[in-house]
Amino acid sequence: MDNNTAAVKAEVPQTPQKKKSKKNRQGKEIWRRYKKSTPAMIGFWLMIIVIAMAVFADVICPYSDCIKQDIMNRLQGPSMAHWFGTDEYGRDEFARIVHGSRSSLWIGVSSSVFSMAIGGFLGAIAAYYGKAVDNIIMRITDVVMTVPPILLSLAVVAALGASMTNLLIALTVSCTPGMIRLVRSVVIGLTDEEYVEAAKSYGASDLRIIFRYIVPNAMGPIIVTLTMNIASMILSASGLSYLGMGIQPPSPEWGSLLSDAESFMFTAPYLLYFPGIFIVIAALSFNLVGDGISDAFDPKLKD
Repeated sequence: MDNNTAAVKAEVPQTPQKKKSKKNRQGKEIWRRYKKSTPAMIGFWLMIIVIAMAVFADVICPYSDCIKQDIMNRLQGPSMAHWFGTDEYGRDEFARIVHGSRSSLWIGVSSSVFSMAIGGFLGAIAAYYGKAVDNIIMRITDVVMTVPPILLSLAVVAALGASMTNLLIALTVSCTPGMIRLVRSVVIGLTDEEYVEAAKSYGASDLRIIFRYIVPNAMGPIIVTLTMNIASMILSASGLSYLGMGIQPPSPEWGSLLSDAESFMFTAPYLLYFPGIFIVIAALSFNLVGDGISDAFDPKLKD
């Protein structure tokens, strides 16, 4: 046992460098294959634009423009003074869309990441231990998945109340079961690999084996699903906000902007056009990026 421990310690200084070099080569190869897809690159740059708009919203226009009312200039069409026009209270629509991107992206990204973390943990545990643990986790997952995600989200928000935090909880709950099933299916195929058996022989703990050796090798499909889930969560958040179950006024959010514009769809249709266009652009960009990543991780596409 002492000899094995000494041998492992002797290899430690070299292992991180080798692994880092290998990861760098893999990352460059994935990026090279990703760049070969024109739709994926279009989605990538659209995604960068949407994210930059959210990050630099205060630089693009002050938040005060979102809430400052000017009744004398209500329902003004697009102009040089107000690029996207004004709403029924005279608020600048461009400023509300720019700052609304923060809420939409925050909800979409956060709910997807949280569901990945929770679903990844439970799915990996279920696949690794199997038997009773697998049955308990998967039967609960099956029960939750009998309810359509949008209805489950509505039920959670209705029970907790409409707010950004509760909307985040609702979308996380609705997205987690699918992530559990995905991670479980991927991890099941990795539990019998030689490197897992080697880690067990060295006395590594179960959690270390799962999160140090198994999960990193399952990250390909997980990343693809995460990216596509962001697009789905943006649409779901907008839909719930449109129904009045999401972020509440006066905070701007793309779905709530659509809801506010519904009464003016004939007199001021631009109030519908612009938030709808940005919802489509955001969701489309993440979907295109997800498709591109999926193709880049596909070994059949290697030269």
